[in-house]
Amino acid sequence: MSAQPDVKTCDVFGYQLAYHRDGSGETALLVHGITTYSFIWRRIVPLLSAQYDVISVDLLGCGHSDKPLDVDYSIKHHTDLLHEFVAQLDICPFHYVGHDLGAGIGQIYAVRHPEQLFDLTLINTVAYDFWPVQPIITMRTPIIRQLAMATLDFGTLKLLVKRGVYYQDRVTPELMDLFWVSMKTREGRKAFLHFAKCLNNQHLLEIEEALREMSLPVLIIRGEADFYLSSEISQRLHREIPGSKLVRIATGGHYIQEDEPQKITDSIMRFFEENRHARKS
Repeated sequence: MSAQPDVKTCDVFGYQLAYHRDGSGETALLVHGITTYSFIWRRIVPLLSAQYDVISVDLLGCGHSDKPLDVDYSIKHHTDLLHEFVAQLDICPFHYVGHDLGAGIGQIYAVRHPEQLFDLTLINTVAYDFWPVQPIITMRTPIIRQLAMATLDFGTLKLLVKRGVYYQDRVTPELMDLFWVSMKTREGRKAFLHFAKCLNNQHLLEIEEALREMSLPVLIIRGEADFYLSSEISQRLHREIPGSKLVRIATGGHYIQEDEPQKITDSIMRFFEENRHARKS
């Protein structure tokens, strides 16, 4: 696996968003969810960047991006931040690939700005009112947030990660060190808890009807061993989004990028290629 390129930064509304960029061709923007940052794509980027210009961004409050606590971290506002990020980099049109909350942000982005996207890929996504899930939802309670600040340690995080990975031998010291980056500082923990506090599933309920009317090509990838998110999410999205494609991967946990990077990339690249041919015909 090749190393990630150097971290770049982009000024978005006065805050610095960190991102990686590698490859050339049509642009694919990779957007992570809560508990992770751009590292979660580390096994995907070398495969995808062989044919595409791949950008993996750290959302505000995550990874190496700024972590202000006086800013809304809801998925609606993250959509606004990404819209400005895309404008700054001048990458439209592009392929949107999202995981977890990043895929929820992608749903809002696709509804608001369909003209900017070639297509939308949702990987182990949140949707409708099936989220937030435990243990994230408990972080909304002030006393739990304070307790988490004091007690969230490496061992607790490792347990959460192991539940999210199908192949347990993939939970290596290297992987845990990457997960721990955002949690090992007080600033990072505060930002994570603020992110959890700002979650509001109403923001995805608001776009239910728009999803049913969407004409954008949509690929839904579901790791069937996802401990955290229900299979009903992907099934319902597939039923309600016209023409959407659903790929099920039995050997994928919530962090399916670690379990099955080749299968994910093959599905994504096949989807991109099919859409390219459809645009030309």
